[in-house]
Amino acid sequence: NRELNRRVEQAFSQWATSIRLAEKLRTLQMAKCGDGEAFAVLGGNPRINSPIKLDLRLIEADRVASPWGAPLMDDRTIDGIELDAWGNPARYTILRQHPGESGLFHGGYDLVDAGDTLHYFRQDRPGQHRGIPEITPALPLFAQLRRYTLAVLAAAETAADFAAVLYTDSPANGEAAAIDPMDIISLEKRMATTLPDGWKLGQIKAEQPGTTYAEFKHELLNEIARCLNLPYNIAACNSSGYNYASGRLDHQTYYKSIRVEQATLGSVVLDPLFGAWQHEAMLTSDFADLRQINALPHQWFFDGTEHVDPAKEAKAQATRLGSHTTTLALEYARQGRDWETELHQRAKEKQLMDELGLSGEPSPTEDPQPVTEDATNETTP
Repeated sequence: NRELNRRVEQAFSQWATSIRLAEKLRTLQMAKCGDGEAFAVLGGNPRINSPIKLDLRLIEADRVASPWGAPLMDDRTIDGIELDAWGNPARYTILRQHPGESGLFHGGYDLVDAGDTLHYFRQDRPGQHRGIPEITPALPLFAQLRRYTLAVLAAAETAADFAAVLYTDSPANGEAAAIDPMDIISLEKRMATTLPDGWKLGQIKAEQPGTTYAEFKHELLNEIARCLNLPYNIAACNSSGYNYASGRLDHQTYYKSIRVEQATLGSVVLDPLFGAWQHEAMLTSDFADLRQINALPHQWFFDGTEHVDPAKEAKAQATRLGSHTTTLALEYARQGRDWETELHQRAKEKQLMDELGLSGEPSPTEDPQPVTEDATNETTP
């Protein structure tokens, strides 16, 4: 039903904008990286600017915990998660206050059904019910990076604290004026002065940062980013040492990990959220026809990754379509677009162009020059 699809897409998009769904999904992803897991509770919100008052309330991971006085772990309860007889989460215990908040902690909590709770985390071991921060392997490296940076800065500041030093080439007990060791002499700006006999004025040579300072930070930051599947140029926001080919090679692994995260986010968070939205939507008069449908078939479109050489990518795309090794739905999905919407829009454009007497197909005057991938001598700024 094309008309129903259009109405559902428009209503869901308007609702998602009103609850700031994109920002909340970003917060969930950041919490999964830093805290190891993210929680969200489905509930009503009368202040939403939409006929559907469903909202997604984010919960701090520390608030999901067993209440005070309860055992931290038993056969059916694991740190705030109550399991059923088959090991599935049945209820979540959510504290009404964060345990670290200042002031008197009253210890109140709510038991929320698992059907109304979204728990987003990565399970690395069988029987694991709580998440571990993805950045955990890099925590000691952050401490080392901080220590080394502060040590280099302290050494540079120490050298800069001495404006000048007096030194002599005379041997001990030689012919030089007597000066108290470590004495301090005030110097005035733009003034000529004289020095004691046998003494010279010099400055401490600043030897910080050392020659290996940049290399050490490069290697440490590269190791830190590895646990997040981040290439160095993205972690450092600097591609000065990359050429075109090596930059694309590093990004392939990064984009694959992003697609894995998008698929997990779609199945763990977005699919249950859309099911709850459909249940609320069919209670309204605008979507009464949804009551006859148990579950709407759907697909999530995320932003695609742009190719740095559009001409080469378009040629490869035409080859795949011509050899029937791909479909329009897949090619449009790579760009984060819906193939049906794009084809209907293209049909409207061609119809209007025919009515206006315009040519339907543009003819380029010259072939574009593709970017060579084996340009090993060129670096990106």
